[in-house]
Formats: sequence, structure tokens, C-alpha cells
Amino acid sequence: MTLPTRQIGPLTVSAIGLGCMNLSHAYGTRPSDEEGTALLNRALDLGVTLLDTAALYGLGANERLVGKAVMHRRAEFRLASKCVLDAVDGKRVLDGRPESIRRTLDAALERLGTDHIDLYYLHRLDKKVPVEESVGELKRAVDAGKIGAIGLSEMGAATIRRAHAVHPIAAVQSEYSPMVRNPDIAVLDTCHELGIGFVAFSPVARGMLARGVNDDDYEAGDIRLHMPRFLGDNLRHNLAVVAKFDALAADAGMTSAQLALGWVLARGPHIVAIPGTRSLAHLEENVGAATISIPEELVKAVDAVFDGTIHGPRYSAPMQAQIDTEILPGEELAA
Repeated sequence: MTLPTRQIGPLTVSAIGLGCMNLSHAYGTRPSDEEGTALLNRALDLGVTLLDTAALYGLGANERLVGKAVMHRRAEFRLASKCVLDAVDGKRVLDGRPESIRRTLDAALERLGTDHIDLYYLHRLDKKVPVEESVGELKRAVDAGKIGAIGLSEMGAATIRRAHAVHPIAAVQSEYSPMVRNPDIAVLDTCHELGIGFVAFSPVARGMLARGVNDDDYEAGDIRLHMPRFLGDNLRHNLAVVAKFDALAADAGMTSAQLALGWVLARGPHIVAIPGTRSLAHLEENVGAATISIPEELVKAVDAVFDGTIHGPRYSAPMQAQIDTEILPGEELAA
């Protein structure tokens, strides 16, 4: 199959890619490698041409899975991964020093079974290291042919400009959905101005906009156990808001996930969405959104549902400390 494509830096990719994280990380018990392999190959069969992984996911397991599952189909997709967040001796570390980036990249290439990653991100800003030094190391990796383009993840407008002055940034990746609007503060406009692509992760709000969250009885190891808006009274309030969104989707003849993805893509031609899933049925549902056009009046109706209505910070205080993206009113307690 062929999906509509968009441009992020020098890369032409399907408008909807695949975030590979939850095949190995963050949502409780991970699926088997056989299940992950089947899903990754089905994504390529459906026309997905952007696969997004990271050194941190599964402490390297996700990169190994991608390497084993689809590297024999390397010509069919663009490969993205990330550094700075990594695992050392089985523990998560944040380290943006050039020598650490170099070590993470070399290990990633080995795990992935390739000599080239098309798009390589700084996963987070290490505030102890000037971003110019971290980007400088990635520039050397570009010059060496190890990576093709440089990306930034969860970084604010001022940091993006500093990084872009060292080497052209191809893509900025941040959480973005009808429910999570932080990039609207400054990042999307900055990306548009500088000709940088924007990659929206968690475009269905970690399942909230895909009818995947009904209560806070999450499995052990689920990242949402540490996210205030997914817990307790905040969650109960937010689910009532999301019910209005679900009704809009039903009235429009599409699923909630498809409306969320269509809304994201409607925000600008430089935006790509990378939903993740463990379900083949949900994968096909998500990919189907690439060809759905969302009328302007429906976009406005979605905006009205979520205009200042979501309760609770996006991250806990320790998680927010590693985020450079601008925050919205009501998130200050997480900073």
C-alpha cells in the first residue's frame, strides 16, 4: 500500500508512522518478540515508512527487536532512533556529553544491525551540557555517515534555535494531540519558520483518545501510573471531557483515534504522527486515518472540547525536570 507522504527535513515519510516504544517499554508487560515482529511487518505492508525507536526503550530491547524484525526490509522505511536517554548497567541515565552520545550511537547501530540511522534525535535536553556540544557530536556523526539527519525531542523554541544554528535540525518530536497542546505555545511556529518537520508522539494521548483508558487500574510498570492527569479525580474529570470528543468522532463516522490523528495532521503540512500500538486491528485503524480529511468545522469543535478543560500536569515533577518544552497554565506544579 501507499500512504500520503510528508517531508521532515530531507526525509519523505508516510504521514502516519509507527512509534515502536510500547512494543518493549512503558505500558506493563510487553508483547512477545513474535507479536512485535508481526506488527512491525504489518505496518510496512500497510505503507508505513517511518519507524521510531530509541536506545532507552526496553533498555535496548526495542532497537534489537526492530533490527531482527524488519531490517531485511530496510529499503522500505526510514529509521529513527534517539540518544542522551540511555541505560547504563540496567539503569536509566540522562547524559548529553559528546562521548556518551558517541557510545550510545555505536551501540544502537549494533543492536539495529545497520550502519546508518536516517534520523537521530537528542531524546531529552541534558541541562548540564550545552545543546551546542550535543548537536556538534551529532553533526560529526552526520559527517561520518552514521546518521542522515538530526532531530530534537521535547525541547522548547529557544533550544531549537540554538541547536539549529549548529546544524540544520530535520525534525522536532514532542507529545501532541487534541488533549496535549504544549507545542502550540511556540514550538510549532518555530518549526514552521525554520523549515523543520514536527513529529507528534502520543497523538492519541496514551490511549485516552482511543477509548483505551477507562480507569486508573493500570498494570504494574505502566508509565501512566506516574502521570497526574491519568490518575484519581483528574482522570475522572478528563474522561468526562473525552466523552464529548468521542461523541464528535461517532457523529463524524470515524473512530476516536482516527479523529485524533486527523486533527493532528490537519494542524500543518509539516506534521507527521507516530502513534504506537500493540494491536494489529488498532494499527490498521490508525493507518486508515492518513487518508481521512477533517473538515475545518470539526477541527474547531475538537478545539472547543479541550479548550482549557484538562486537569492535571502532563508529567510528575521528576519527569518534568527532564522536559524543555514550554508548559501550559495548570502544569506549573510539575515543573
